[in-house]
Amino acid sequence: LCCECGQTHLLLDNHLYNFQDEVDDELICHICLQPLLQPMDTPCGHTYCFKCLENFMQEYNFCPMDRKKLSFQQCHKSSLLVRNLLDKLVVLCPFKAECQQTMQRCELEAHLQNRCPGFKKYKSELQRKKNHLSKGKEDPPAKGETNTPKDPEVPSGGSSLVAESSGAAVVSLGTAEPGLVNPAFEETEEGENLPQRTSLVAETTTIEIHREDPEEELGMRIVGGKDTPLGNIVVQEVLRDSVVAADGRIAPGDHILEVNGVNISSVTHCQAVSFLRHPGPVLHLMVLQEKGFSNKTAQQDSTSGNREVIHVTLIKRDRSEPLGIKLIRKTDEAGIFILDLLEGGLAAKNGKLSRNDRVLSINGQDLRQGTPEAAAQIIQTTESRVNFVILRQAGVQLGEPVEDGSTSNSSSSSSNGGSPVHHRRRPDQNHYRRKSNYQKKTVAIKKEPKESLGITIGGGRDNKNKLPIYVTSVQPIGCLFRDGRIKRGDVLLSINGIDLTHLNYYEAVSALKSNAASHSVTLKALEILSLNSPEPSLDIREQGFSWSPLWITWLGLPSYLHFCQDIVLSKGNLESWGFSIVGGFEESKGNQPFFIKTIVPGTPAYRDRKLKCGDEIVAVNGVPAIGMSNSELIPMLKEQRNKVTLTVVSWPGSLV
Repeated sequence: LCCECGQTHLLLDNHLYNFQDEVDDELICHICLQPLLQPMDTPCGHTYCFKCLENFMQEYNFCPMDRKKLSFQQCHKSSLLVRNLLDKLVVLCPFKAECQQTMQRCELEAHLQNRCPGFKKYKSELQRKKNHLSKGKEDPPAKGETNTPKDPEVPSGGSSLVAESSGAAVVSLGTAEPGLVNPAFEETEEGENLPQRTSLVAETTTIEIHREDPEEELGMRIVGGKDTPLGNIVVQEVLRDSVVAADGRIAPGDHILEVNGVNISSVTHCQAVSFLRHPGPVLHLMVLQEKGFSNKTAQQDSTSGNREVIHVTLIKRDRSEPLGIKLIRKTDEAGIFILDLLEGGLAAKNGKLSRNDRVLSINGQDLRQGTPEAAAQIIQTTESRVNFVILRQAGVQLGEPVEDGSTSNSSSSSSNGGSPVHHRRRPDQNHYRRKSNYQKKTVAIKKEPKESLGITIGGGRDNKNKLPIYVTSVQPIGCLFRDGRIKRGDVLLSINGIDLTHLNYYEAVSALKSNAASHSVTLKALEILSLNSPEPSLDIREQGFSWSPLWITWLGLPSYLHFCQDIVLSKGNLESWGFSIVGGFEESKGNQPFFIKTIVPGTPAYRDRKLKCGDEIVAVNGVPAIGMSNSELIPMLKEQRNKVTLTVVSWPGSLV
């Protein structure tokens, strides 16, 4: 909780207050929809919060209200009179269960710090939780629970499958390193710890999806994209009775690497949706599927006469610089393979390595039977020159070297139990940050009593994802179509003063119908502004889809429209939680949300079925994740022995 306003919000967002009376619309910021904080006036006569306007102007060069050309330098503080009026607005104490006091907005911080019994209780509980966690760190590990080797050499029997230079970190038991999965161990009667699971098995598979109707939707929801912390395109859900469900080979958590031969591992979310919605009788997909833990031993080398050996040298500026390579081990072939080259990384810019290359050796060390961890260890301990010997299928075309404009994820995990290595990099402007990409609008119209509004809606708090009410279509027969200001995708906040944000679908329909019978209607709504370049192909087949907003659209909504839910996971002493996360605070990007990236089959997170890829983690056991770095949240998750409560926000993935 914020110590100034007593409510939960992102550090980069404005404070939140519970006002005793309805605030005059003239004192409302039309970006955040809250009474103004540090108000700033524009030359065109509009007023916004300082933070809201600053964030908006980083993406646009116009006023949010009238879209006149504008720069932040042209704006100035509002008058002292306006600022005093705002500070004197009466607010309620946010801890209403323990404290029913009201005060002026400018007095709330002092009230929380010095007089509020509710905030005092919250601070004492938070301190108790921190003390408990600190005590857990000091306690010696129980016998049989940790088996992290102290020697830098990676044991051949206890490795994980995926070692990648990204922010993804698989939460596991018994290893101090957030980027690796530690195999579960079981204590024998003799007290010896024998490895029961030797690796996390993942494999790439090519799948053909056949459709009798080339226009028919696939029936799955996806999340991710290079413009989000998830990076890759991940299947969030497979809809029942769909084409993909009937095929049966694609499952939630699968990473989609290629569509009809086109690599989509480094495209934006909108571009991926466009590729997957492309009509056709046959769709060729290459997916990476995690199969869970396995004790299957490595197979002997497969031979092929149609391969060539290639030597590649990459030169690092210093030991800590990552190469930007994702390595995997396949189940049907021994050795290490390049899964992907991270955009902007050293290897991608060099342009000589390629996806699916098999790594035979690095700096003269034989890796034909090696592991991704062993390869990562060699790379990270090398000062400058990294010499690869790779085996490549003859005829593989290399991609063009990536321009030095975008960069890969900013931290990578070492494979010897060390600390995460932070890249020295320029801030990536395409990487997702929560921005104010919406604006409030009030639509007041005069109408005939029997004239309908002419809109259809979706969402509702009874929806599986607890969505706000949004417009799915504006019909050409109603008064709103004639007015033209309400558009498909707008989030409806209220009608004639009736709050719609907490209603279920049927309650919202009833409220809209009953108020539509009057001579005048006033609607308050949020218009979602596109932060990315438009993707015209998304609407080509819109009539073939049940329209709903894209997943990436929901991410920018203000926090008061988020619906948080608690998911309780339980596990045995010898299990890992079984999910990976990305996001968190980074110096180059500031605060970013934490997202679930993968869920490993056969683990507690997988068996529970409630956690989904793309879910945002808001808190762990009641402790807010806002402001934490990846390296701070991972140990907190590992320290939870048998039970953990995750507070998450879940948005539905984009339907393809």
